[in-house]
Amino acid sequence: MPSPFQRVIEPIRSFPFQLKHISVLFVIIIIFQVIVSILHKTSLQKFLLNTQTWYQQDSAERLANLTATSLELLLETRVQGPIMNERDADRLAQGLNIILSQQILNQNVKEVCILIPVSGTMHAIDDGHELYKHMFERRLNVGTLGPSEGRSDALHQGAIGMYKDVERQLRQKEEIVTVIEESKVFHVFVPFVLRGEFVGVMYMKNSPDFSFITRGITSSYDETAITFFALILFGLLAMFYISSHTVQARDEVQRLLFEKEKERLTEHIHHQKELMFTKRIYHTHHKAEKVMGFIKEDLRRITVHNIEEVKHRVTKYSNFVARVIYDMKWYDPPIQTIRSSLFKTDVNHVLRFLVENVFERVSNTSAQTKFELQLDGKVPPVPINEFVVWEAFEPVIQNCIEHGGVPNLAVTIATHYDAVLHKTTVTIADNGVGVPADLLETNEQGVKRILLESVSTKTFSNQHSGYGCYIAHEIAAQRCGWEFDMENAPGGGSRATFIIPHEVEGRGL
Repeated sequence: MPSPFQRVIEPIRSFPFQLKHISVLFVIIIIFQVIVSILHKTSLQKFLLNTQTWYQQDSAERLANLTATSLELLLETRVQGPIMNERDADRLAQGLNIILSQQILNQNVKEVCILIPVSGTMHAIDDGHELYKHMFERRLNVGTLGPSEGRSDALHQGAIGMYKDVERQLRQKEEIVTVIEESKVFHVFVPFVLRGEFVGVMYMKNSPDFSFITRGITSSYDETAITFFALILFGLLAMFYISSHTVQARDEVQRLLFEKEKERLTEHIHHQKELMFTKRIYHTHHKAEKVMGFIKEDLRRITVHNIEEVKHRVTKYSNFVARVIYDMKWYDPPIQTIRSSLFKTDVNHVLRFLVENVFERVSNTSAQTKFELQLDGKVPPVPINEFVVWEAFEPVIQNCIEHGGVPNLAVTIATHYDAVLHKTTVTIADNGVGVPADLLETNEQGVKRILLESVSTKTFSNQHSGYGCYIAHEIAAQRCGWEFDMENAPGGGSRATFIIPHEVEGRGL
C-alpha cells in the first residue's frame, strides 16, 4: 500500500514537466516579484518621506505663523494707545503669556520665543511679562534688562545662533525661513512686524511626527503585495496543472502518431530493401547465366590435353556462381565473408581472368572491343574475397563496353603500386564518348550522380538499368574500404579509378 507521500509524488512524476523545471520557474518568478516589490516599496517610501517632510514643514510654518500673527494682533491694539494702568498691563501680559505658553502644550513644539535686538545684541523672550516690558516700558525708555531676560538668552542660545545665519534673508525679504535639522526638526523663523516695522522674529522649534501615516500606507502596500503575489502563485499553479494535462494529452497523441509513422517507415524501408535486393539479384543473375554457359561450353570441349586448364577455369566459374547464390541469401553479408586476413587475392590475376575468360569469350564483345592490360607485378595481394573483387571490377568493365559508343573500342586496364603511400591504383579506361557532364555533378553528400542508384545513360526504359556503377561503388567503398571514382579522361572516353590501401606492418589499413 503506497504511503501518502508516494500518492502525492507519483502524479507529479507523471507530468510532462519535471518538478525541477517548474521549481526553477517558480523561483525566477518569485525573485522577479520580490525585486519589483522592493523597488516599488523603496519608491513609495521615498515619495512618502518627501511628502511627509513637505507636510511637516508646512504644518510647522503654519503653526508658527499663527502664533506670530496672534501676538502681533494683540500688541497692535496697544502699541499706539495711551499708557495702560497696572491692571490692564497685567491683563495684557497674561494674554501674551498664554499665547506663548499655549504652543508648548503641543507635543510637537519644543521651543517658542521672540528674538528681539536690544542695543545691537539679540535677546530671546519667552515670557509675556518680559515681552510686555520690552514693548511698552523700554519703548518709553523705562527700566533696564531684567534678570529673567538673561536666563531666556541662555535657554535659547541655539535659536540666537541660527538667527545670525538667516538674519539677512529675514530682513531683506521678510518671509518665513525654515531650517530643517535631519528631516525631523524644523526651526521656523517668522518675521515679527508691528505696524509695518520689523522689530524681531518669532522662533519656534517644531518636530511634527506623521510616521504613523507612512506606517499605515506601507502596511497597506505590504498586504496588497502579498495578496497580489498569492494570486500570481495560485494562477501559475492552475496554469501548470492545466498545461501539464494538455501537454500530456498532446504527447500521447504524438506518441501514437510516431508509432504509426515508425511502422510506416519500417514497412517502407523493408520494401525498399526487398526492391534493392531484387534488383541486385537480377543484375547478377544474367551474369551467373553467362558463366554457366561458359561452364557447359568448357565441359563439352574438355579433352585429355586441356583438362587441367578447364578444371581451373570451371572451378573459378563455379565459385563465382556460388558467390552469386550466397549473395541472394543475404542482403548485408557478414563482414568476415568479405574482408579477412585469410584472403590473399591477387588483383592482377582477377583482372586478367575477367578479360581472358569472361569478356573475350563473348563473341560480339571480342570482335568489337580490344583489351589492353598494363599490370604492375609489384601489386601485393589484398585481404578481400576474390569474388567480391570480381563483383567490383566486372560491372565497370561491362559499362565501358556497353556505353563506349564507338566502333573500335579500346579498353585499357592498368594497375600501379605506390610503395611510399602503400596504395594500389587500378584504372579502367576506354576511348569511347565518355560520361555526360550532368552525371558527374555531385549531390549534397559529395557523391556523383553516376554512382547513385538507377542513374543510367541508356535512353530506353529499363527498371534494372543504371545499377552497374552503383554496385561497383557500394562494393568498393562500403564493403572493401577502397576509394572509387568515375570521370572523363583528358584524351577522351571515361575512366574509373580504384584506390586500394594496403596494410602496413605495425598499423591497420
